[in-house]
Amino acid sequence: MTSDTTHTMFGAHSTTADVLAGIDLTGRTAVVTGGYSGLGLATTRALAQAGARVVVPALRPDAAQRALVGVPGVEVDQLDLADLGSVRAFAERFLRGHSALDILIANAGIMACPETRTGPGWEAHFGINHLGHYALVNLLWPALTAAGTARVVSVASGRNPTWRIRWDDVQFERGYDKWEAYTQSKLANVLFARHLDLLGRPQSVRAFSVNPGWIRTPLQRHLAVEEMVAAGWIDPDGTSVPGLFKTVEQGAATQVWAATSPQLDANGGDYCVDCHRTDGSPTDGSEAARLWALSADLTGLDVIR
Repeated sequence: MTSDTTHTMFGAHSTTADVLAGIDLTGRTAVVTGGYSGLGLATTRALAQAGARVVVPALRPDAAQRALVGVPGVEVDQLDLADLGSVRAFAERFLRGHSALDILIANAGIMACPETRTGPGWEAHFGINHLGHYALVNLLWPALTAAGTARVVSVASGRNPTWRIRWDDVQFERGYDKWEAYTQSKLANVLFARHLDLLGRPQSVRAFSVNPGWIRTPLQRHLAVEEMVAAGWIDPDGTSVPGLFKTVEQGAATQVWAATSPQLDANGGDYCVDCHRTDGSPTDGSEAARLWALSADLTGLDVIR
């Protein structure tokens, strides 16, 4: 783990309510992808309760509407991050209805799924977790810059120094491994935020990546019980190992903190863990620029300069 560089009263057990105490988001607009399930639902509820107007772009709008019943100030729309046409259509609808976007939390994602191809043959983790969000941010850029000060939060995962971008086979065309595909996409989330902040700070758009920690959510839907037992996450009865998992409100706290904390007004590009900024890897700058160029080439989108 890298060293802590932010003084904050919050930590691993802080909740969304803790980090938003005293913060009024009235008049602010947020987009939370996947904001109707797991960490995304906890994030949407927290931002809405603090006064924000929250737009939840959802793969399954009907399910999103049901999950968000009773949450004030929430708007649900259709979005399939695996389909750039859908991303573009959502962005166009958003820009017609909203003059500015203060917070964008790139929360939706998949983990350890069977080999799946999206769009023009992209590996699904890379296509959905990274490229879909890359395209979304580019297409919503006019609203982000119009906010005056905006934040983009990329929800990553725990980070291991051995993780890498497979530059010679990003789409896993020469052999698929579900965990390597997942970790590549999560590293891409970190690198994306690093370079986005570099490009966006002259226009007062700051970006962060976050590790929410261990939380049991629908993200684990592709994992068999036997696999989670073997990993030491749960017992054979399906009960979580004591002390391993956070609640969803604790897991969502870091992304909500990164999106709203006044402590971060002068910061950006950081990888955040347990409501703290951490030092970046010295290779992040060059790797992030290389990933940005690849993403621009794959999607045909590169409006942030």
